[in-house]
Amino acid sequence: MRAAVVTSFDSPPRYADFPVPEAAEGHVLVDVLAAGLHPRVRSGADGTHYTSAGRLPLVPGVDGVGRLPDGRLVYFVADDDAPGTMAERALVDPRRSVPLPDDADPVTVAAAMNPAMSSWVALRRRVSFRAGKSVLILGATGNAGRTAVQIARLLGADRIVAAGRDPRRLALLDGLGATDVVPLGGDPDEEADRLGGAAADVDVVIDYTWGTPTERAIPALLTRRSDRSAPLDWIQIGSTAGADITLPSFVLRAANLRIMGSGQGSLTAAGIVAELPSLVEQLCAGALTVDALPVPLAEVATAWNAPTAPGRRVVFTPNA
Repeated sequence: MRAAVVTSFDSPPRYADFPVPEAAEGHVLVDVLAAGLHPRVRSGADGTHYTSAGRLPLVPGVDGVGRLPDGRLVYFVADDDAPGTMAERALVDPRRSVPLPDDADPVTVAAAMNPAMSSWVALRRRVSFRAGKSVLILGATGNAGRTAVQIARLLGADRIVAAGRDPRRLALLDGLGATDVVPLGGDPDEEADRLGGAAADVDVVIDYTWGTPTERAIPALLTRRSDRSAPLDWIQIGSTAGADITLPSFVLRAANLRIMGSGQGSLTAAGIVAELPSLVEQLCAGALTVDALPVPLAEVATAWNAPTAPGRRVVFTPNA
């Protein structure tokens, strides 16, 4: 079969031949219709993701939309030890798949599910989130953060504070459900004052940045909190601004801060997949705004690092 093949962690994948995976017991081969180019896919392809085993060659891709041998359409998440989804065919464990309506658009589903599930699963599995609570989304100008604004709105958040660096993308978030927008960057004291003023009393933080923005945000919120004993659940999902932070010990003693992660390992695959049918329902009902750019998989080498418009997600179509 033809696939995107990574032969070096320093170079984009190339379109090449790759062996068709052997269908193990309980698995089926699907024809892949669409596979999204997510940040998680990029980090797997360059060997920097924390799950990377360092083995080459590999086929990138962590999820996709495919057609089963009986003609049914499914969204699926690839097994950790199976070849990736950016290929004409992929191996699917039915327990890690979700049926799709016959009229679902494969490209839209492939573009939206990965960024949407990060906040959807975090708010439904990692904390006891309910309507009326408030959320700060740190890194709201990325694709996943932008979708998290919409997810928080769908789940009934009464206040949604969106913080990010890109002023053009921040300006769009009001229309997606953000009640407050906070620009990041500039003078650290001024940034802390903006964040503390807008988000000191939120119930949950969805953090896609980590690094310096998080180092500044934690004390900015906790020192302005009206009731420091009220729980603040800080859910770490991404690390676009850095892999590490320095955390002053006093913040853990002076407030009820609970830091946790949401991702592979902190949640079981079964737990993640259990949340996907309801997310698919929302997506197919048009409840989420998606900007997908379909690209034939044969163009993977040139499209991999090509610039795209803000908010747009590249989706490769192996069998287009």
